[in-house]
Amino acid sequence: MEKITLPERPGWRDRAKELGFTFADMGGEPYWDETSAYRFTLDEIENNIEDPSTELHQMAREAAANALASDEWLTRMAIPEAQWDFVADSWKAGEPELYGRLDLAYDGNGPAKLLEYNADTPTSLYESASFQWLWLEEQQRLGVLSPDTDQFNALHEALVARWGELAPQDTDIHFAADKDNPEDYATVEALAWAAREAGLGAHFTDLAGIGLTDEGQLADDEDRVIGTLFKLYPWEDMLRDDFAPHLGPSGTRFIEPPWKAVVSNKALLPLLWQMFPGHPNLLPAFFEADIRDALGGGAPSSRIATAFDAAADTLRAGHVSKPIFSREGAGVIIRQSGQEIERAPDDSYDDHPRIVQAMAPLPEFAGFYPVIGSWIVGETCVGMGLREDASRITHNLSRFKPHYIEG
Repeated sequence: MEKITLPERPGWRDRAKELGFTFADMGGEPYWDETSAYRFTLDEIENNIEDPSTELHQMAREAAANALASDEWLTRMAIPEAQWDFVADSWKAGEPELYGRLDLAYDGNGPAKLLEYNADTPTSLYESASFQWLWLEEQQRLGVLSPDTDQFNALHEALVARWGELAPQDTDIHFAADKDNPEDYATVEALAWAAREAGLGAHFTDLAGIGLTDEGQLADDEDRVIGTLFKLYPWEDMLRDDFAPHLGPSGTRFIEPPWKAVVSNKALLPLLWQMFPGHPNLLPAFFEADIRDALGGGAPSSRIATAFDAAADTLRAGHVSKPIFSREGAGVIIRQSGQEIERAPDDSYDDHPRIVQAMAPLPEFAGFYPVIGSWIVGETCVGMGLREDASRITHNLSRFKPHYIEG
């Protein structure tokens, strides 16, 4: 794994605008940044990213089965009790998943470490699947990259195939997002593009325009009943808003399915560590309430005493605290040797329970810290994208970096 300085493609910003990539610059700073790219070997991709990510997704599914069969875990994950059956029934019915993004710490040496699983509403999909691939093809054509280079990127093709598995031909899918958020719109349009290629109907609808018919069905702002809905709206919010009591009775099929409320929850991390202690791709993780005193030299909760003792030195050397519900790094606090070294400025999720996870230091390349996002489609890892920041906490304005495979 190396960071390589490369020339930018002439006129790429005009090309981005032409293709609808309107957020390539955000807040006066580049979001898409091709002044350099990350180079990987094929061995690194296959053995350290692709195969472990597929295994991690399978482990997450096993953890979901355990959590959905446990009142204790549903409570600790803050799933509203009124929605337990709705969420659990979707798992029992075998409702299939579409996609997700595992965030990994990896420096080219040793196993990648799971930081969290964005299993419900991950964005940066268009950049990963489409614009990144265009970058590779054009840099090869310009002679910047060898024609023998490649990219770990079968995302679009995998999404087309997955949509074909999820719904019969000509099924109408509603894609809902905030129409005023260009990144969210790009994500649902990338998914809708794949759905159309799979022979499905795809309609965009603004989240705010969804309502209820007199019969209790969900309908869009043109009064079309929504039979199948992909929503870029997180389950932790859906299960709490005014529509929550109507979700099950509406008869709408939701993508992602309701059981993803468990997998996208950061409380999944302590559950994974409990189920698979010592796994090379996992970091020790616990509920903060169970170990807060122990981190200061006191005693941990009796329920996790043995597991904590085995990981105590690692956690005291460095750990990250984060709310079980948060987005774009909000609420994250990093501590080393008992001292706070970095805190996210956004504290909007701080009223939620928190988990503590051992710190996996991100590698530093020219003053930036990259995080790998490995993409799962269905149950298989099919591609990746990288984000980097001058902060150790990746947030919504962190730069997207292209990658390529050589060697």
